[in-house]
Amino acid sequence: MKSLDLALIGNCAVGALIDGATEIVWACMPRFDGDPVFCSLLSDAAGAEGQGLYRIDLIDLDRIEQSYVENTAILVTRLHDLHGGVIEVTDFAPRFVQYDRLFCPAMLIRRVRRLTGSPRTRIVLKPACDYGRNRPQTTVGSHHIRFVSADQVLRLTTDASLTAVEEGLAFFLHDTVTLILGVDETIADSVGRLGERFLGETTAYWQQFVRYLGIPFEWQEAVIRAAITLKLNTYEDTGAIIAAMTTSIPEASASGRNWDYRFCWLRDGYFVVNALNRLGATTTMERYLAFVVNVAAAGTPDGVLQPVYAIDGNAQLDEREEAGLAGYRGMGPVRVGNLAYRQVQHDVYGSAILTATHVFFDRRLERRGEERLFRRLESLGEKAALVWDQPDAGLWELRGKAQVHTFSAVMCWAACDRLAMIAASLHLVERATYWTGQAERIHRGICASAWSQQRGSFVACFGGEFMDASLLLLHELGFLEADDPRFAATVAAVEKDLKRGEYIFRYGEADDFGKPENAFVVCTFWYIYALAALERMDEARALFEHMLACRNRHGLLAEHIDTSTGEPWGNFPQTYSMVGLINAAMRLSRRWDRAF
Repeated sequence: MKSLDLALIGNCAVGALIDGATEIVWACMPRFDGDPVFCSLLSDAAGAEGQGLYRIDLIDLDRIEQSYVENTAILVTRLHDLHGGVIEVTDFAPRFVQYDRLFCPAMLIRRVRRLTGSPRTRIVLKPACDYGRNRPQTTVGSHHIRFVSADQVLRLTTDASLTAVEEGLAFFLHDTVTLILGVDETIADSVGRLGERFLGETTAYWQQFVRYLGIPFEWQEAVIRAAITLKLNTYEDTGAIIAAMTTSIPEASASGRNWDYRFCWLRDGYFVVNALNRLGATTTMERYLAFVVNVAAAGTPDGVLQPVYAIDGNAQLDEREEAGLAGYRGMGPVRVGNLAYRQVQHDVYGSAILTATHVFFDRRLERRGEERLFRRLESLGEKAALVWDQPDAGLWELRGKAQVHTFSAVMCWAACDRLAMIAASLHLVERATYWTGQAERIHRGICASAWSQQRGSFVACFGGEFMDASLLLLHELGFLEADDPRFAATVAAVEKDLKRGEYIFRYGEADDFGKPENAFVVCTFWYIYALAALERMDEARALFEHMLACRNRHGLLAEHIDTSTGEPWGNFPQTYSMVGLINAAMRLSRRWDRAF
């Protein structure tokens, strides 16, 4: 049965998910939101041997070991047969500096090496196209196979037998074979030597990336893996960071909550940038800031921002269902695109401005904020000041109803509050006074309308009585001080209504698809932030350790988790979840200067 016990490799141009038996179960090309060339993760059982898969089989397999090369995005799988034969499969996507520029092509490399014995192996390579509906046509050259579809041509260059690859025949592995799959470009060098050089250069790149991270004393391995995963979810060409590599992994079994997450949500920006800042990953942070600032500054004629954009900044994300794929464990539909781009979500103005605030205050950045950018951001602030008390779909993107969501209102307040800070830093006294006034006005309004006397806490919507996990962020966003009794009361109300065992649900009432069945992973990390702010450190640390135990064997987290079984659900690996882990670890770890 398919599961999310998968590893991620990539190079910030493409990414691939690999299961414990060497199969690449998901990989889109030529970029994250492209056609899934390998898609068995979303295929039905009947199609498992048909198309959209890529694996290395060992005849008479006995057992398998699999792990990342330490501090890299390179995966090594060792397969043992019943007769003492062992092969090693090394999977990676090349990424390193070459000719004074970054080299990260749309390319996946597999090196299959004999370690002991006389192992017989089989290479099964059957790309798909048109979201699983068809197989590309093939042409064979002297050392390559071309896979030709309407939208792209891929080329496998290899020193393995082309006949064995094309027909899936078993053969004795005597030494090492290298398989380079990428765009249709000729490789003139020796495939084996090139694969070996690319592996060495890519290993060095990732180890250097990790070496310059600012990590906590405790939980280093977990934070490093989360940081690499966050980096892998970054699209190098534009700086956009996707929510997840996949589409349509359901949030719960047969729930119909199947969405395409291969896009960039502005809401994630604040949390992602905070994580990158804490890690000291300034290059990734700066490129992502540039993406968000460009999208925010461009805006629309009426000043409206949408919540989600394509990784190239495109605003159009029309949603459709693809019949060529049955879905994860047969649980369709498989959706491409995301209609959330059409929704009204007022928190995006705060998200954009909170993210852009770093440009004005972080002196490490090459490109700093100045008055011209501030003036552009002011138009977003004016929109926030206008809509803060108007109904919207909220951060959970409810499709069936609109309400005045407290989180959206607080983010509008945050937009005005940060604009006041930026104006003050630029010595624009009049504008600082103006935006301070707007922030104070909105703050008073939220306290009047979102506070429930009956509950004795803030609530999810103005005039309502229900709770929402986003209320745990009232201190994180600066809306309430940690010692404000209203914050502790709100955390207590969230605990009462939304805590199920060790997990926090995002909300408890029914939405368009009924009541949520599984816990949204990042909400539990938000709860850990709140516990730390309230100085309930023992509880926070214990819960954090529990969440670390929820990762799969490669240290990755999905979007949701089944609270009764611990099984991951939802799109994978989820940036929000990995960012939550990083930010929680940074809060809770012992300081380096007090660690020994």
